Amino acid sequence: MVVFNEAEGDKRLEFLRKREEEELAQMLSKKYGVEYVDLSLVAVNSDALRIIPEAEAKSAEAAAFGKVNKRLSVAVRAPESTKVKELVQKLTEQGYEVVLFMCSQESLKRAYQRYADLSYATETKAGVFELSNEELEQLLEKVKGIEDISKLITEAIELKKAYRITRIMEVILAGGLSTGASDIHFEPEEAQVRLRYRLDGVLVDVVNVDHETYRLMLSRLKLLSGLKLNLEGQAQDGRFSIKIKGDEIELRTSLLPGNYADTVVLRILNPKAIGVQLEELGLEEKLRLKLEKEITKPNGMILTTGPTGSGKTTSLYAFLRKVNSPGSKVITIEDPIEYHLQGIVQTQVEKGKYTFAEGLRSALRQDPDIIMVGEIRDGEVAEVAINAALTGHLVFSTLHTNNAAGSFPRMIDLGVDEKVISSAVNAALAQRLVRKLCQNCKVQRPATPEEKILVDKHLSTITDRALVPEKSDLVWDANPAGCQMCHGRGYKGRVGIFEAVFMDEAIETILRSKPSEREIAAAAKPQGIPTMQEDGVMKVLRGITSLEELKRVIDLD
Repeated sequence: MVVFNEAEGDKRLEFLRKREEEELAQMLSKKYGVEYVDLSLVAVNSDALRIIPEAEAKSAEAAAFGKVNKRLSVAVRAPESTKVKELVQKLTEQGYEVVLFMCSQESLKRAYQRYADLSYATETKAGVFELSNEELEQLLEKVKGIEDISKLITEAIELKKAYRITRIMEVILAGGLSTGASDIHFEPEEAQVRLRYRLDGVLVDVVNVDHETYRLMLSRLKLLSGLKLNLEGQAQDGRFSIKIKGDEIELRTSLLPGNYADTVVLRILNPKAIGVQLEELGLEEKLRLKLEKEITKPNGMILTTGPTGSGKTTSLYAFLRKVNSPGSKVITIEDPIEYHLQGIVQTQVEKGKYTFAEGLRSALRQDPDIIMVGEIRDGEVAEVAINAALTGHLVFSTLHTNNAAGSFPRMIDLGVDEKVISSAVNAALAQRLVRKLCQNCKVQRPATPEEKILVDKHLSTITDRALVPEKSDLVWDANPAGCQMCHGRGYKGRVGIFEAVFMDEAIETILRSKPSEREIAAAAKPQGIPTMQEDGVMKVLRGITSLEELKRVIDLD
């Protein structure tokens, strides 16, 4: 005998009815040429919702659910209805660019339920995520380390209110800023979503978030960043800003389709992080003075090399700040523009429209004194950049090579005549970033016999003996417990380790025979500039970084 479960049957009928309604809305969206949205899968932005009063929204069967600057996303039942047209007209007169989305009655019900939460929700202005001074100060007081951020996010998740997403975002962003994170990573896994901060170049686990909460956070991030809500299975890039105490900090959003959900990385473009002066980069004084001499020459090329995330952009901006003056015109071609510098013309490459090569040719027609090319990727860009350096311009650019000596074979590989390289390139600088020991809690100890052999090996090869520290038997380590100043990590901030090859007669002569990296390094040895390994070991002995950290970044064997 089969027992009919009436409750289960009603539930199933309700599910089928809702699905049918969504399918109808989807079908009509194609008929009207309007994008479809399901508000059960998209977080409704409280700032957008409050733009249309509740009574007016219900009368027109419409609801604003997304807002980026003056772009307003509005979900409607009938895009051709008179009331919707009147509403769009009114919003347009208020200065909004209205984008209509087709939705079901069920979607609108969900949006209308959110009006009850408006009194609790925090407001953000003009597409900028605003953290209030009081709120931020309270959060910063509570945040002493990663554990505190994790605890605050967990508390916000447990609120189970519609406005909790705003609170979670506030804590995540404020936590990232307070700990000095360069990136915030959202990594969906099968059971949960992993949240990590990149602190001083190393990824650190913060908290795990459930998929339901992450889905709402993802919708909010897409709206803030101006990304398409219904686009799945494709990479997207966007931007938004955080406003704190009148200052705006830009965040670059990178979204990739993942196995379980979209994976997101937020790059925090804090102007204070890039505002490093040339003297603060970590350059040894002799090298810094030689570089300063080269970057004040009226023409030639300065190359910085290293992998992604090695601080090349920071170094280039430090050079630009040093040479920028009211009497000179500086143009940059970047991909993308990460930080805005005053008094400098910055341009951005655009795929298929504005390439590095085209940008460089256009920039040369603008009569610049100094040009910065974000990266030399191919022979065409290399050729135009070299010609610019030969015709009275100072050119700064980056290459992807492992060391300074490798810059010259790389340029030859790109098709640049080796005779021309010697006339155009003034210097090639290679760099890496190492974490700095927290100066408040670092600890000193005697070097182990193995460490002493390693340290002495690199000190013995330094040409300029005046640079070698007197004592080499004591090394510094990070305090495992850390302290309040370094959020319990033992490290605080990063510094560069460098090496450089300057153009001289010996390099010019050897370039004629298309030399290898090793041959160029040997020819540059008499210049007396320490290698990255030597520079790093000296920084270990001075208590700037640890041997363990140095080994993480470069090969010391």
